[in-house]
Amino acid sequence: MRLYKFSRKTLETDIELEVNLDGEGIFSGSTGIGFFDHLINTLSKHSRMDVKIVRCQGDTHVDFHHLVEDFGIVLGVCFREALGDKKGIKRFGFSSVPLDEALSSVSLDISGRSFLYITTEYLTGSIREFDMELIEVFLSAFVREAKITLHVDVVRGFNKHHIAESIFKALGVAIREAIRIEGDIVPSTKGTI
Repeated sequence: MRLYKFSRKTLETDIELEVNLDGEGIFSGSTGIGFFDHLINTLSKHSRMDVKIVRCQGDTHVDFHHLVEDFGIVLGVCFREALGDKKGIKRFGFSSVPLDEALSSVSLDISGRSFLYITTEYLTGSIREFDMELIEVFLSAFVREAKITLHVDVVRGFNKHHIAESIFKALGVAIREAIRIEGDIVPSTKGTI
């Protein structure tokens, strides 16, 4: 079982997560930010990773930025460590997911190198108190700590909820594909990722 538990405490946040890459897509706990919970639940469901929030507190009275970014950091560490030596994984994942008028495409490489490209023109405004720009904040932190290459293209859309959810669904499907075990070798000409 590819499982990892990690906690991180700063003066701004206190977060502990447990991630099971070979789970059933069960999300439990709460970040305290309703729409962000919805997005992480969506990611968990479609990647089939179990994401258990043991503890999640932050200075949300200031802004949601610190909590969302630090959640990305902790989730990224859990993802990277749960993968272990990466032996046998497919490595690459691709997905294009519509949600009504919104369409997002994700290309992912578990490369050992951190790189994020995301179209940001659709990440403006907010859904209730959740700023759409926080999606890039979360993904940037997650990618950096997970050590993956991620390209996110929002192809079209006008409903902010649909756009955000299509991104996280597409990411989940791409992750599920990339972490799938297909053999017993590390999928790299270098012999390591």
